[in-house]
Amino acid sequence: MLRKNEEREGVVASVGAEGEGILKDEGIIVFVPFALPGEKIRYKVLKVKDKFAFGKVLEILTPAEERVRPRCPAFGKCGGCRLQHVKYSNQLKIKEKNIETCFAKIAGLRVSVSSCAKGDNEYRYRNNLQLPVRKQNGQTVLGFYAENSHRVVPIEDCLINAPWTSGIINAAKAFMEEFGLEGYCEETGEGDVKEITVKDIKGNLIITLVSPRSNVKGLSRFPEIIKKFVKYTFSLYLNVNPHNNNVIYGEEFRLICGAPEYSAEMLGIKFKIGVTSFMQVNNSVCSKLYSAVISLLKLDGSQTVIDAYSGAGAMTALLALRAKKAIGIEVVPEAVHLADILKEQNGLGDKMANIPGRCEDELPGIITRERAKGGEVNIVLDPPRKGCDIKVIEALIESGADKIVYISCKPSTLARDVGLLVGSLIYSDGQLVKLKEYTPRYTVKTVKPFDMFAQTKHIETLVLLERTQQ
Repeated sequence: MLRKNEEREGVVASVGAEGEGILKDEGIIVFVPFALPGEKIRYKVLKVKDKFAFGKVLEILTPAEERVRPRCPAFGKCGGCRLQHVKYSNQLKIKEKNIETCFAKIAGLRVSVSSCAKGDNEYRYRNNLQLPVRKQNGQTVLGFYAENSHRVVPIEDCLINAPWTSGIINAAKAFMEEFGLEGYCEETGEGDVKEITVKDIKGNLIITLVSPRSNVKGLSRFPEIIKKFVKYTFSLYLNVNPHNNNVIYGEEFRLICGAPEYSAEMLGIKFKIGVTSFMQVNNSVCSKLYSAVISLLKLDGSQTVIDAYSGAGAMTALLALRAKKAIGIEVVPEAVHLADILKEQNGLGDKMANIPGRCEDELPGIITRERAKGGEVNIVLDPPRKGCDIKVIEALIESGADKIVYISCKPSTLARDVGLLVGSLIYSDGQLVKLKEYTPRYTVKTVKPFDMFAQTKHIETLVLLERTQQ
């Protein structure tokens, strides 16, 4: 029997959904981060449950051929790049297998997963930075959270983030030191700075300092300090968030300097991004993903497409160019405003509509109205990591939409929602139940991964569902 804190040896059999090695020891499944299949390892048992345990690698006795030396000094400490120790080509295989496993185990669906589309760069691809600032052990720390923790690991740079990252970190440190500002303490709710965030829109940065208070000492000086470290055009916002929770932004934004938003272009569509607008973190992969959506729907000007969770409207506009009409649904008011500007800027007029509200509230009525008009109605879903609200799933099932394209950054919730749409899963008394026999409502035609998040355990996946003829 495995015991906590003992040291053992074993051979890793496979890789789990979190990028961790999996082995079996005395009949117990053991999850060991940063271990690879085929490796013989010495590990320490950290926690033991009835049927599984968790361990920590102490020594790689026989390394796998795909193991490489991580480039980042914070690897293994911060919760970001869980696969940086793996050759990139093998990272893609691990992610493809994870998607296949999720569909089989969660939804009871055997799917064919296409080869993973990759971006232009394995490093320095991220256009978005979220940097928590905390007071720990009496010191202010800027960095990233450790895995499954609110402890911030201090960093000087991030190798998967854009080249301006170290400059932003140094500017923030210099500003806080000059004015004696402290990081936020979650235990007491005290401190001056909670977070620094940055969006990069084609070389124009939107920088936001998040504080629990509306008067931050020396804030008017911060732009001058940033200019010493960062040679980019930028805007600076103050966001006031007095709440002690996991939400980054509060409701109040104040523009300190620069433009309120910046323009960009993708696949022939011009659009604007503001401080709260959602944007995919990898520009090159995003372009490939959106191109694939358009290709799979085979739009010829006769279809209506509903773009659920539409953000600032870039995808809605791309669909509107090729469909009879595209309708976006988005809950963030600023994003809807920018989508309306985008519609006018691209001359889409009556071909594009932007509906403010939650998808679970708005989608059922929109689907009913559009189906009543006749013609083909297709749906594009790009929900947050938690997946679709059950009301959205029910509306989609009721609608009988001809095609559903589902974009997801979490294979487990993707598999669950696809299983519900297809019919292999149902909720019974609040529990998810896998059916052995059912009549499929939809056929899974395409499962295509896009490596939006190289070096990490995360993967973006595109699924095409087509309604079965019954």
